[in-house]
Amino acid sequence: MIAGVDEAGRGPLAGPVVAAAVILCGKDIRGLADSKVLKADKRAILATRIHARCHVGIGLASVAEIDSINIFQATMLAMTRAMEALCAVIGCDPVEALIDGNLTPLGRRPEWRWPARAIVGGDATERCISAASIVAKQHRDALMLAEHECHPAYGFCRHKGYGTPEHLAALRTHGPSPLHRRSFAPVAQMALF
Repeated sequence: MIAGVDEAGRGPLAGPVVAAAVILCGKDIRGLADSKVLKADKRAILATRIHARCHVGIGLASVAEIDSINIFQATMLAMTRAMEALCAVIGCDPVEALIDGNLTPLGRRPEWRWPARAIVGGDATERCISAASIVAKQHRDALMLAEHECHPAYGFCRHKGYGTPEHLAALRTHGPSPLHRRSFAPVAQMALF
């Protein structure tokens, strides 16, 4: 029982950072890949299959937590919460967690208790990490689509909080929303005006 762990949303100017932990089970799921190379419709289909056939845990760190502890620590926190959610689903601890990237929460979050191995580019090479990448991205995108209903002026439905020219123009016009990460330089600069 090896869990793949990945996050979505480290770089955007708005919204939470979301992590997923996935243990692959049973029937093979074809088409798993890094979520960044998949089109939205394919990613949605794969996310549905992963939820149906695998053990999944999702964790997030809020905008307030990102601004309080920084995006790196918030990412480590979201990964820890994803693993805790996965353990609640399966009723025990996985043998190991494979983490996309070059660092793990081991030794960086006091709540992290699982053996962990960082794999650079793991979302493209390890199927369980690919699955986690897809689930995390799909979950975060859904959150940002819902936030678009509350804050339509920013266009979250199109850019999901990333710093596109459209988003930066909306920030200049409307200032930061409660969903914006005020610790990020482009948002902090807009908050000064």
